[in-house]
Amino acid sequence: MTTFQLEKHVNYVKSLDKKSDFDSVVMEHLRMSGAYWGLTALDLMHSLNDMDGEEIAAWILKCQHDCGGFGGNIGHDPHILYTLSAVQILALFDKLSVVDADKIAKYISGLQREDGSFAGDEWGEIDTRFTYTAVSCLSLLKRLDSINVEKATDFLVRCRNFDGGFGCTPGAESHAGQIFCCVGALAILGALHHVDRDLLGWWLCERQVKAGGLNGRPEKLPDVCYSWWVLSSLIIIDRAHWISKEKLRDFILNCQDQDRGGISDAPDDAVDVFHTFFGVGGLSLLEYPGLKSIDPAYALPVDVIDRVFYGQKS
Repeated sequence: MTTFQLEKHVNYVKSLDKKSDFDSVVMEHLRMSGAYWGLTALDLMHSLNDMDGEEIAAWILKCQHDCGGFGGNIGHDPHILYTLSAVQILALFDKLSVVDADKIAKYISGLQREDGSFAGDEWGEIDTRFTYTAVSCLSLLKRLDSINVEKATDFLVRCRNFDGGFGCTPGAESHAGQIFCCVGALAILGALHHVDRDLLGWWLCERQVKAGGLNGRPEKLPDVCYSWWVLSSLIIIDRAHWISKEKLRDFILNCQDQDRGGISDAPDDAVDVFHTFFGVGGLSLLEYPGLKSIDPAYALPVDVIDRVFYGQKS
């Protein structure tokens, strides 16, 4: 059986901070999310202490705007997605106290629309991703009372489809990524009773292909990132035993670069930090030896969530 190349993956993630190639240039606008993916992967692999938390926190603060939101990098416009990534990174390093939680909460609450949905930024795009982002971020900051939770929940429920899945807006096609966003948000809000667990579980378990990997919707190729979107949702609704965990584990391991580290979307493809995080996160959900446990709703290590909400030190 292929083994997990932990040390090589750690070195791969660390190397990304030193790169100045084409990939790093085109990723500049979403560096905040890239940092979240890489740093969370390092934490799951017990290597976050190798990074300078003070320096990273100082960079994050430089990405914040007067409105309270964060951009994907210094000089980039604020967006709700990067605001969550910033808060998640600060949570990793136990530095949530360096930001004004009320200011961030005001920014996010200002993005909620009358129908309960959330825009991603001032330009108004609506997507259930942004509802999850708002709910997760405000929960970590202990500011959920700053939004209309009932309306946010109702919007998520309106995005539920006949097949048990959820789309990006009401009436949109069910997709595994959107399902995670909706189920994760409902879990955080304590509203999972709105989910038909058996119907949704059936749809999700059908995402596993013969090779063991998971896809995002019917007739699509498997992709390592769905090891997270699908499996986390199955765990939240207690239906993870409906897929072959062994085949999924082997699929993820076969997507590793055995020589240089990193994980790709599919075997023999180029690696990137996005798929490396979701591959490591998927293996963590599968309780792979040597990895920290990850919370399926918050997408952060369980010990981080315990520290945020219960003050427990690891």
